[in-house]
Parts: sequence; structure tokens; C-alpha cells
Amino acid sequence: MRRETQNVLLVLLGGALLKLALTGTYLRYVKESLQPWLVATGAVMILLAAVAIVRDLAGQRRNAAPAADAGAAGGGADAGAAGGGAGSAGHHEGHEHGSRSPWLLLLPVLAVFLISPPALGADTVNRTDRNAAQESRAGNGFAPLPADAVIPLTITEFVTRTAWDDSGSLDGRAVRLTGFVVRKEQNVYLARLTISCCAADAAPVKVLMVGQDFGALPTDQWVEATGRVVPGSATKETAYVPTFTVEGITPIVPPEDTYEG
Repeated sequence: MRRETQNVLLVLLGGALLKLALTGTYLRYVKESLQPWLVATGAVMILLAAVAIVRDLAGQRRNAAPAADAGAAGGGADAGAAGGGAGSAGHHEGHEHGSRSPWLLLLPVLAVFLISPPALGADTVNRTDRNAAQESRAGNGFAPLPADAVIPLTITEFVTRTAWDDSGSLDGRAVRLTGFVVRKEQNVYLARLTISCCAADAAPVKVLMVGQDFGALPTDQWVEATGRVVPGSATKETAYVPTFTVEGITPIVPPEDTYEG
């Protein structure tokens, strides 16, 4: 790969990282805590490219002066050498043009600048029947719930409690959950995706919604739902997916950070 190509790719890749990190788009792909690392990585890549460009330009200026003096002293010899050099350069350039694989690195950059892929959604949830809560058993160490008339919980907290809290602390309690609509066969779920680091390790967590007609809600629509758990519905037979009797549901704008974790 030619140095000019390397420098261009470094600038573009570094710029793409900074764009993701500074506009909040990075939350579609990684956790919030990784933002400083994205900013630092993008800045370092651009700095390395700038240093390389400056050094290359300075080197070209230093080499240009001796070449001009040598050309003036020996025109005929230099002409022949130039012809041979041109042939070699032509061969070299032909070799460079024949290797296009480095330019494939531009594809993710163009995807970031032009397409900006969305966060993961219903398709990811439907690829597996497991519920993340079955891997997050917390025993009996659950904190007491507030005395609010409606308790706001993440779907992860809700599913974990219904699956593993033997005290039944959620039985009969009104809960407010926020997530997106997922449809699979005749069932309608409220779901979120949990991540430990980035979207590559995303795992679904969901509840089965019943009690209302959800036909007007499109797949991937974000909603805020209020309701109550059906006691004993989160079992091994149901893949630890609790049944949630919905009493009220409201479409909302997707949050900036769509993942739990």
C-alpha cells in the first residue's frame, strides 16, 4: 500500500471514529463508558496521519533539490536514467493499481458517513429463544422495591426478579417498562438488548405482552408499557420469559441509548 493511501485511510478512519463519538451515534454500537476511548483513538489516528503527511512533504522537498542539480549536470545520462526510471515507475504504479484490497477499508468508513447503520432491534431478538435473565441469576439478594404506585424498572431488572426472586416481590405490583415491540408468530413481546461491551455481544431480554390488542403497534416501535406480571410465568419451560398483563401502553421516541447493560 502506498504511503499516500495509508495516510488517507488513517484520516478517514479517525474522522469516522470522532464522528461516532462526538455525535452520540456510538451508543448504537458500544457502551457509553467507551466514548473517551473512541475519541482518543480517532484523534491519535488523525495525528499520526498528519505527522506522516508533513514528513513526506518535507522529504520530497529535500530530494527535489539534489535531483534538479544532477539533471542540470548530466542531461543525456539523466534522460536515459529518467526513461528507465519512468519504466520502473510505470511498472511499480501498475503493481500498486493491481492491489485494490486496501481500499476495502473505506467500506466501513463510507457506511458510517453515508448510511449510519441503526441500533440492533427485533430481528436480533428473534434469532434466539433464550432470555438473558436465565444467565443472570442473582439468588435472593434483591433490594426492596419502592412504595411507588407504579414502579419504573428496566426489562432486565423485571425479568430477573420474576425469574429468580422467590419472595414474589413483584406480584400484584404495577410496573412501568420501556422497550421496543417484537413479533414472533402470534406473540407480541416487549424487548431490550443488553450489552457488556458492544453490539457484538448483544443478548435479548423480553417479556410476553397480553391483555390488549397490539395490532396497531409496528415491529420495532418503542413504547412505554404499564402493567403487572403474571405470577409464576417466568420458568424454565417459558425460557424465563415472564407474561406481562398490560394495562396501558404509549408509543415513545427511541432513547438515545437503546441498550441495557
